[in-house]
Amino acid sequence: MGNPTSIANSNIFQPKHPFPIILKFEDVVYKIGTTSEKTILNRLTGMISPGELLAMLGPSGSGKTTLLTALGGRLHGNLTGKITYNGQLYSGSIKRRIGFVAQFDVLYPHLTVFETLLFTALLRLPESMTRPEKTQHVEQVINELGLNRVRSTMIGGPLFRGISGGEKKRVSLGQEMLINPSLLLLDEPTSGLDSTTAQRIMTTLKRLASGGRTVVTTIHQPSSRLYHMFDKVMLLSEGCPIYYGSGSNALDYFSSIGFSTSLTVNPSDLLLDLANGIGPDSKQGFEQGENSEQEKKEVRDLLVSSYEKNILVTLKAELSISDNIINPKDASIRSKGKCEDQWCTSWWHQFKVLVMRGIRERRFEAFNRLRIFQVISVAVLGGLLWWHTPSSHLQDRTAMLFFFSVFWGFYPLYNAVFTFPQERAILVKERSSGMYRLSSYFLAKSVGDLPLELALPTAFTLILYFMGGLNPKPQAFCLSLVVILFNVLVSQSLGLAFGAILMDVKKATTLGSVTTLVFLIAGGYYVQKIPPFIAWLKYLSYSYYCYKLLLGVQYGENDYYECSEGVYCRVADFPAVKSVGLDGFWVDVVVMAAMLVGYRLIAYLALQRVR
Repeated sequence: MGNPTSIANSNIFQPKHPFPIILKFEDVVYKIGTTSEKTILNRLTGMISPGELLAMLGPSGSGKTTLLTALGGRLHGNLTGKITYNGQLYSGSIKRRIGFVAQFDVLYPHLTVFETLLFTALLRLPESMTRPEKTQHVEQVINELGLNRVRSTMIGGPLFRGISGGEKKRVSLGQEMLINPSLLLLDEPTSGLDSTTAQRIMTTLKRLASGGRTVVTTIHQPSSRLYHMFDKVMLLSEGCPIYYGSGSNALDYFSSIGFSTSLTVNPSDLLLDLANGIGPDSKQGFEQGENSEQEKKEVRDLLVSSYEKNILVTLKAELSISDNIINPKDASIRSKGKCEDQWCTSWWHQFKVLVMRGIRERRFEAFNRLRIFQVISVAVLGGLLWWHTPSSHLQDRTAMLFFFSVFWGFYPLYNAVFTFPQERAILVKERSSGMYRLSSYFLAKSVGDLPLELALPTAFTLILYFMGGLNPKPQAFCLSLVVILFNVLVSQSLGLAFGAILMDVKKATTLGSVTTLVFLIAGGYYVQKIPPFIAWLKYLSYSYYCYKLLLGVQYGENDYYECSEGVYCRVADFPAVKSVGLDGFWVDVVVMAAMLVGYRLIAYLALQRVR
């Protein structure tokens, strides 16, 4: 975890002071619902200056995270009020000055701590910085956050162990600190951590604020040690503010309006009781279940009205005075020395880094032993079943070709379905931070997967093709392999589209199962006389086109086979071949190419609506 003393006394990025930001929000209201609206935030007002640490307290559902999301420019919908940064509204240049750390650490499990921070630096720091400079920046973050011991350890996930929860939180914080943010927003940074680790995290945040940053954090139930580290406290109750001001003055304020206690308590405990509508003198009754909802409502109403009388008027006066604190010439949040354009890096740079990161992340997943065993064992078993099938056994040969089209039409689809639903949280997080364009991410995902996705079907084809006794000519084999790999890409494209549209693994796999079953039946092998009113289904099946192309590679219109002893028949007249035909080779290629492009375009458009 690192030495807490060295962490507390270190001077993170102090030589590089961030541009100061005064954050103000006035009468912020947020409602959800169309028919019956529910107010989540109700006229919230406040101001945080550089060097201050504001903690937003309140019970679950009080609106803390919603307000934090709004302050970070990430809340969309029925939001009213005014949120300004040095008097300016939210913009792309402001976005690059904001660091946002979510409650749950969204990180790639198979990347190490160093790789995670390095790829973030390569994407978020401007191209004017060289790679060695960015690497040095990463090393500084690792040293300052006490992550040296685990720098080469994988982050870890549900299926394998990696770094601890506190270390993950510091990695998430490190990702934001790489851009030297002027405004740092954190959602429950101590959630799920032990008291010592929580203390270290808050000590780091306090130090970052003292370096000239504006720091805002939500926190559920801080210990008394943590509470006394807050410069300002905002207390919310069901979306309404009931206190805003110095943390050290909170108990005196509530005593002045009739909510005092003779007991020595953690200030945050008393504040949360009040936010829940429980006065200090009624706590015993609450423990016995005697507090009615009406009593709680009366307490909340009294606290809200007291806030409006005693705090809100003074607070709004402070907001108007603060407009003159920063020199008007410096008021605009410029990107001087940082990013000149909307993006810190070019499209090509983003594409290269994302391809590299994707390969690093999937290096264990794509070639894991179980997956290799699964594919190779099926190929060997199929090769034994179709061992050197004679050319006269046309039924078995066509069955083998259809098996190629079916297996490599369904297997990639089910793997691809998981891609975007599993990465949704990371995509939302990184896109919200302005790390890269969606097009660079999507193409990097498509290109980066090619070597991994095409290696196994190539090995599969090498084994089954020659064990099954298909046409041994190099041209026939190469064309068959190309058709199968083409089929893999089309199948993968459909899986990506299903995953991107539904963003739910269970729903996407269910839809994939139904679709592949239809494609299987209408693929031209099992049902050769499809009724005219439903015959159009086969033209939607990429398995149908793959099967037809494989037949076209193996046989010509004038090829013959021994249909009975001493009797030869045309291959084109065999029922399983006649049902699909041997003509229209290039038409089938064009149709599959259109499917490949169309499915991927659908997936890309579906990703654009993900927020």
